[in-house]
Amino acid sequence: MNDFRQRLQQGEVLLGQILLEFLTPGIGPMLDACDLDFVIFDMEHGRCDINLLEQLIASCRGSGIVPMARVPDLNFAPLSRVLDLGARGVMVPRVETRQQTEEIVRQLKYAPQGKRGVALGVAHDLYRPASEEFFAQANQETTVIIQLETAKAVENLEAIVSVPGVDVAWIGQYDLTVSMGFPAQFDHPQFLQVMDDLLAACQKHGVAPGFLPPTAESAAYWISRGFRMISLGTDIGVFLDGMRKFRAYVTQGSSAK
Repeated sequence: MNDFRQRLQQGEVLLGQILLEFLTPGIGPMLDACDLDFVIFDMEHGRCDINLLEQLIASCRGSGIVPMARVPDLNFAPLSRVLDLGARGVMVPRVETRQQTEEIVRQLKYAPQGKRGVALGVAHDLYRPASEEFFAQANQETTVIIQLETAKAVENLEAIVSVPGVDVAWIGQYDLTVSMGFPAQFDHPQFLQVMDDLLAACQKHGVAPGFLPPTAESAAYWISRGFRMISLGTDIGVFLDGMRKFRAYVTQGSSAK
């Protein structure tokens, strides 16, 4: 049973990573070996397509990592397609209105909560016939992540976060600061106000705030503020940072001899 969504609702802080480049079988279990809780395979900016996604999700079976997918956009139809492959959560970018959010929830949940199409005996249920209880359990275990990345989304923040079925409201900081007219200025007063407003709205409506901090120090800070679903950088960023530090240490050690 996947209890990721329930753990969020209970107030736990869950850690994972968004993958854009290292999309190879084994990466999910590797992150599990690092005691991470989830992995998000990026179909928006990364090179992950639907065929590769199927392989990556399958490689996570048998590990403790919860596989999720960021779909390319709202028009990736149906959104539930990645769930049929076995993804346990879906991140949808550039959501701006309550109406869009309601439609996302409908697409990702079975009736009566939504209108997800039914395909049984496929990858998501491990090719076994489903019981009558399957549909309610699937709805309970599917995590819905809404990305807020534009000034319009900020205007509609309360209306979006209050939609029943939303589990995580995730700030897309680069797109957001570009949209608001101060690109990559993450100490800008308006950006910091958005973060405060998001935390307040999420607390009010029982939604987990999500974020991708660029550094360990930033992650620790935003967790202390109340963010509860955190990507520990990206695969590219963590690899480059680790390799640069490794090389710098070796180079300095060699030159000291």
